[in-house]
Amino acid sequence: MSFFENTRKPVGLGGKLMVAMMNLGHSPVARWGLRFLRLAPNAKVLDCGCGGGANIKRLLKKCPHGVVKGIDYSPVSVEKARKLNRTAIQKGRCAVLQGSVADMAFEDSHFDAATAFETVYFWPDLPRCFREVWRVLKPGGTILICNESNGDTDKDERWTQIIGGMTIYKDIELKACLEQAGFHEAQIHKKEKWPCVTARKKGHQARIFLHPSCTWR
Repeated sequence: MSFFENTRKPVGLGGKLMVAMMNLGHSPVARWGLRFLRLAPNAKVLDCGCGGGANIKRLLKKCPHGVVKGIDYSPVSVEKARKLNRTAIQKGRCAVLQGSVADMAFEDSHFDAATAFETVYFWPDLPRCFREVWRVLKPGGTILICNESNGDTDKDERWTQIIGGMTIYKDIELKACLEQAGFHEAQIHKKEKWPCVTARKKGHQARIFLHPSCTWR
């Protein structure tokens, strides 16, 4: 197993190092992506493929009276995320679960928003995962997907050859897949090579607000 395989599922010492690197290295794209999502103070948010928990921490700040839950199938990532958000966990405002986005143990219509930062590359059955996220979102809830790669360059292609099980989706592919899963009002945002895709579960508006710069199609 190469060191870079730890981007898919961190394990062992190399995985711990990779999780720490990703917490730091993915900060710029995460901060940019979160500008498209404003949360009510008491929102309930799910971070899918939460990695080392850095974005859980950011989401907790955005909804200071809310609850943020994370899910990741890597025990190394879950351990790091729990450690980073220990105080919020102790206060009952956070929980980090080990598991797959394709089959989550959450109730239907539970969350106001779901996020996925730099993770959908590794979801083995993307349509199924999107349908599962749709299930756990409240009517009117929003999903936000944010990546550093859009599959436009030769460099992107090389990464898929280095890391087994990695697929880099174009923003238009993510948009189409979300719509097929039942989401509406899907929108693409871009900053140079960074794609961010947002979409809503049809229904009454949940406790979530879009950035003022967003206009729905």
